[in-house]
Amino acid sequence: MDKIIRFVLTVIFSLIITPAFAEAIFVPYIPSESEVVFNQSIFKIDAIDPLTSTNIKGANYPGLRGANQLIVYTPSFGFRTNTNEFGTEAIVVNGTVTSLSGADSLIPSNGFVISGHGRAKKWINENVMVGSKVSIDPENNTITSYITSETFLYGARTRINEVKDMMQYYSMNIQDYNRRKPEQELERAKDLVEKAERNSENSQRYASKAIECADIAMSSVIPYKYDELKGVWIRPTYHNADEIREVLDRLAESGIDNVFIETYYHGQTIFPSRTMDEYGFVKQNPEFEGFDPLKIWITEAHRRGIKIHIWFETFYVGNKPPETNPKYILAQKPEWSNYQKRNAESDTIPYSVSEHNGYFIDPANPEVQEFLYKLVNEIVLRYRPDGINLDYIRYPQSLSPNYSNYDMSNWGYTKYAREDFQKMYGVDPIELGTHGTLWFQWQAYRAGKVTDFVRKVGRLCRANGITITAVIFPNRELAMDTKLQDWRTWSVNNFVDGFTPLFLTCDDKTAMNLMSNVISNKSANTKLYAGLFVTFMNGSNSDLIKQIHAARRCCVNGLIIFDYAHLGDSYVSALTESIFKPIKQNGRNSGRGRRN
Repeated sequence: MDKIIRFVLTVIFSLIITPAFAEAIFVPYIPSESEVVFNQSIFKIDAIDPLTSTNIKGANYPGLRGANQLIVYTPSFGFRTNTNEFGTEAIVVNGTVTSLSGADSLIPSNGFVISGHGRAKKWINENVMVGSKVSIDPENNTITSYITSETFLYGARTRINEVKDMMQYYSMNIQDYNRRKPEQELERAKDLVEKAERNSENSQRYASKAIECADIAMSSVIPYKYDELKGVWIRPTYHNADEIREVLDRLAESGIDNVFIETYYHGQTIFPSRTMDEYGFVKQNPEFEGFDPLKIWITEAHRRGIKIHIWFETFYVGNKPPETNPKYILAQKPEWSNYQKRNAESDTIPYSVSEHNGYFIDPANPEVQEFLYKLVNEIVLRYRPDGINLDYIRYPQSLSPNYSNYDMSNWGYTKYAREDFQKMYGVDPIELGTHGTLWFQWQAYRAGKVTDFVRKVGRLCRANGITITAVIFPNRELAMDTKLQDWRTWSVNNFVDGFTPLFLTCDDKTAMNLMSNVISNKSANTKLYAGLFVTFMNGSNSDLIKQIHAARRCCVNGLIIFDYAHLGDSYVSALTESIFKPIKQNGRNSGRGRRN
């Protein structure tokens, strides 16, 4: 039913969005006489609404945005851009950039989204900011961005209003809420805006200072919350106990109480694994030979009151070609490889173009499931971590069903799965189109194999008093259609304790929409820990704080930052103003973050 509704709405939109409407969206920008233009930059547009235009270069990528391309998405494309996290996006309404996002942005009904990858992403990062004026020239396929005196004023006014709204929210919901510091900084910001308004030549300087004051106010406006998980994902690039202790000390000082340590990734373990050795695979990632970092992480974290979750990249085995090492998983077991419909008969092991050129193993193959289960079991029984966090618990990403080559981009067409399905239903799935009962059975067959593994690991964790969480894609329908990740079933059947979706955006409104999507499709027993991607995307401190505010409004159970390598001192400073650390006044904590 959801697919039928989506199809009908797409048709309606395509009828409503006329050429005249598109022209109205692309109104040329003309600076006023009093406006000072500080920067003007032009860039070539590769496509406007690539779904309805020729864009062969991006045909195999999410959102049909290819490498180094700049794409403009209008409402005629649909509701979202469907892009991945390797670019950047700006939302434009009435010719003004209202927010910066990252991926899969909501397309405003009265505006458009600028989306860039590679060189185009670099241009957006250097020439587009909140408040920028944007002109599109559809005839010449160019975009012009203007940074003017009004740009900085727009940004300052917007930030002040955001802080005021946040302060009002907490004043209404928190007993003894302390608003003294944010109010003081807001008054300074307002004074600076008035100076900027009176002096257009120096408006950039005054408005920028106003934004700084508003940012300080924002960092102290959200109170500490005691019953909230505060976590971070970490790739362990540290090679001795002293380095690990140093990281954990910094995390403890930052108020972080849960660490999701990348333990099995790129088809290798950070610890010397008996299971890997038994199968003839690389026993331990060579980077860590000579010591057991996992043991140190767990022991030292527990001494500091920090919990350790095993970040486990389930069906993903890295992006290095199998032939480069005879002990790589797919070099030893090429029959475990996953295949797309387009390359199902190939003698070459395929990789996913849209996911780091990465290689994946087949969830349907019982040997794959047995190996991965043994590996998780070894970690659980040998190290006794606090949790298992299943990542890449899905098939490789395909295109959206909206695209004509959707079926060819689908994964799971392995020898084992095809033969198994044919025994059950009498047809080789490679012969199926994307409609009809058998197609949906083929989808359910593959998604069910992923679910089988989640259920088995869930039982293992529960039997050993360990939390099980899973990284999911928050758009439930797209998660099923493009990744065969049926996370709603995991939740309804209590196979997991919580979800840790990554919200691949810097925009709080987009993040909040995605959080609401998860909440409306999970059971009340499944906790939601918001995975915030802002630091990885080099977003601002205010972007991170606004997303935390969005998460608080959605009543999530915790926050996890992706990732430690991008958690710079500036972010930590903003977080420890009050969000991750309680403010102490006169010997007592102020603003405890509990509801009335």
